[in-house]
Amino acid sequence: MLHLPLLLGALSVCAADEPPHGPLWETYQRAERLGSAAMDELVARDVVQPRWLEGNDRFWYRLDLGEEREFVLVDAAQGARAPAFDHARLAAALSDALKRKIDPRRLPFREIAFAEDGARLHFRVGEQGWRCDLRSYALEQAALPEPPAVPAAPPAPEQKPGESPNRRWTAFVRDGSLWLRAEAGAEHTLSADGDPGHPYGPWSWSPDSRRLAAWRTTPGDNLAMYVVESSPKEGLRPKLRQYTYPLPGDRLDRHELRLFEVDPPREVKVDADPVETPNGLPELRWKPDSARLTYEHTDRGNQRVRVLEVDAATGAVRTVIEERSPTFVWPPCHALEYLDDTDEIVWAAERDGWNHLYLIDERTGAVKNRITQGEWVVRQLGRIDRAGRWLEFAAGGREAGQDPYLLHWYRVNLDGSGLASLSPANGQHSLRPSPDGRFHLDTWSRVDQPPVTELRRSADGGLVCRVEEADIGALTATGWRLPEPFVAPGRDRTTPIHGVIWRPSRLDEAQRYPVIEDIYAGPQGSFVPHTFSASGAHFALAELGFVVVQIDGMGTANRAKAFHDVAWHDLGDSGFPDRIAWLRAAAAKYPYMDLTRVGIYGMSAGGYNAARALIACPEVYRVAVALAGNHDHRTDKAWWNELWMGYPVGPHYAAQSNVVNADKLRGKLLLVHGELDDNVNPSAATLQFANALIRANCDFELLLVPGAGHGFGAYVQRRMWDWFVRWLRGEEPPAAYPLKQAGGSECEITVRNALAQPAAIYWIDFEGKLRKYHDLQPGQEIRQHTFIGHQWEAQVDGVAVSWYRASAAQPAWAVGE
Repeated sequence: MLHLPLLLGALSVCAADEPPHGPLWETYQRAERLGSAAMDELVARDVVQPRWLEGNDRFWYRLDLGEEREFVLVDAAQGARAPAFDHARLAAALSDALKRKIDPRRLPFREIAFAEDGARLHFRVGEQGWRCDLRSYALEQAALPEPPAVPAAPPAPEQKPGESPNRRWTAFVRDGSLWLRAEAGAEHTLSADGDPGHPYGPWSWSPDSRRLAAWRTTPGDNLAMYVVESSPKEGLRPKLRQYTYPLPGDRLDRHELRLFEVDPPREVKVDADPVETPNGLPELRWKPDSARLTYEHTDRGNQRVRVLEVDAATGAVRTVIEERSPTFVWPPCHALEYLDDTDEIVWAAERDGWNHLYLIDERTGAVKNRITQGEWVVRQLGRIDRAGRWLEFAAGGREAGQDPYLLHWYRVNLDGSGLASLSPANGQHSLRPSPDGRFHLDTWSRVDQPPVTELRRSADGGLVCRVEEADIGALTATGWRLPEPFVAPGRDRTTPIHGVIWRPSRLDEAQRYPVIEDIYAGPQGSFVPHTFSASGAHFALAELGFVVVQIDGMGTANRAKAFHDVAWHDLGDSGFPDRIAWLRAAAAKYPYMDLTRVGIYGMSAGGYNAARALIACPEVYRVAVALAGNHDHRTDKAWWNELWMGYPVGPHYAAQSNVVNADKLRGKLLLVHGELDDNVNPSAATLQFANALIRANCDFELLLVPGAGHGFGAYVQRRMWDWFVRWLRGEEPPAAYPLKQAGGSECEITVRNALAQPAAIYWIDFEGKLRKYHDLQPGQEIRQHTFIGHQWEAQVDGVAVSWYRASAAQPAWAVGE
């Protein structure tokens, strides 16, 4: 019988034992504070949340400065920024009215409303509404004005599932076949070949209700994975969980496109290749005139992507756009926007080795013109003005002398002329347009530059005024250090490799410090941070006496395609030759970086990379923590691994498996996995790797976390600290340090809609994009999983009304209060 070592440390010590505080206890306390959201509270003027006024020429915002607050009014038409009112005069008037002293820096309200003429201000103190005449600062009690009514569109009649646009027919599936039910109730089958083993699935009505397109599926293997819940909330008996999980090389579902005329019923044969993909079915898109439908077809292995058009009358299939690559066509690289009025498509592809926008003639498939070009990368498509014939996009690498990963926004005409920068400053940019789109707030920062917010014109990016510049005086007064972006040539001694360095706050350059790399080499993105942050796991780890680094090596995304293609068939490369060259260049400049003591850690694909470092490069990397690593690409999700490692599965899969190469591991390895991880299965990944290590007689430690999925909390973070302190610093960590919350840690927040209108809740991602999560009715409350420091926004009728930064100390967000 094989026994896996569930080793939780050299000694079994728990917090209840109240161990004595050793010399590192204070160091751990400092690290915990530097990693926590408490550091974010020391940054002032970094967040601007605009409330635009009627006419969209002015907006106000509130600055929360510790216990103080300040209200600011910006006049976009005049390019002026000033206090929204005289805080001292209003405080004096309120002091008289309330019969108590009011500090002008601590006014007892958070929200204000201007009258239409701008001469009167409304606010609430407690339950009482007040109105202030801003010419005399006379106060009177008054109900708050009702928000301006938004003209509501007449409600559309409720659309029933499967109902045709003209409501005469309803499509449904019975025993695998596609059926129609007429308005009067009569039913008849539409398909002749559906059965439970080959069912019809998602369908799409033509706008004129005359035709119906649907997918018929031949099921694949659909094999299961299993996890065991050892400690269920109800009962003592462990529970087995099962879920479908296709692996590379598995037989996948095959989907055939079928097209039917409805009245009289008739199938129109479609001469199209079946779709076989682990990524879900492509969207069927009908042209407004119902004459054609289009969809994207990605071949298994991602070496060919096509936009296909189906003639609805004949079923003939035409290729409109085709992209091929001997390696892979990167899915996020291409944008697809249809301009139906002109039969054009805005498309993005890496045809010249850089991702750029093209204007395609949909009728012929020909390129009408390039919209963008150059040795830089389009990364995001923004607004398109079809009438004005222009669009906005975000790109990296266009600004000479700047980090090529910094995201800038641009505007360009569809014919490729008139390219204008909307965000010229040297930083990572996030744009927030005014409701009418004439202006935008541009907030930019770098890891070594606190946020700056500017108001600019959307037509040409011209500066209207600087709104705010973050103040980090209170932060630096604690000894906090700015991280440093660092660039060095990679493996070819030419290509710039970018990374970031974090140092201890009490750095002594006469000493030597172990180095720890945070690695994630997944080819789906780039991962070195580029925006300012006052806290986080890197700051905490550095404070323990390490120099912490993060690097984007070759094989990651958002550079030239040749840079990205290094990952093809070779995820085991992990960019290590570039990372090692970068580390050596950094140590040459900063001799206190001790490259004889280098550690590495990572999560998910980063967990694979971290363990891989001790297999492929043990002469450089000596200590590793592999968190939820996918250690064998043959037993990990099909969609992710086939994209980079290719299809069909070849011997290179096994050649890069940590499981297969376990006997080559040297150094100190801590494996961590959550028992309920359904993203990277713990048994198929970490436990199989552990089994191989045991067979190879390699020492390691394994922590299997009960109840955890694909993510961990403070306990695992503390265990990782202990591991690096013990094996890189050569010191015994404090026993059972009670770490509660560290930077980057997960948390649960309560979100409540305190408004009288429905509110949409969005997460603001790392590139400033809004990702919708919820629609909350008035009074509705939900629980939301997030991470400390993540930012959220609430909107009413498309207008932002409230913002929240996730905090363990304040885990409740009342929208509108």
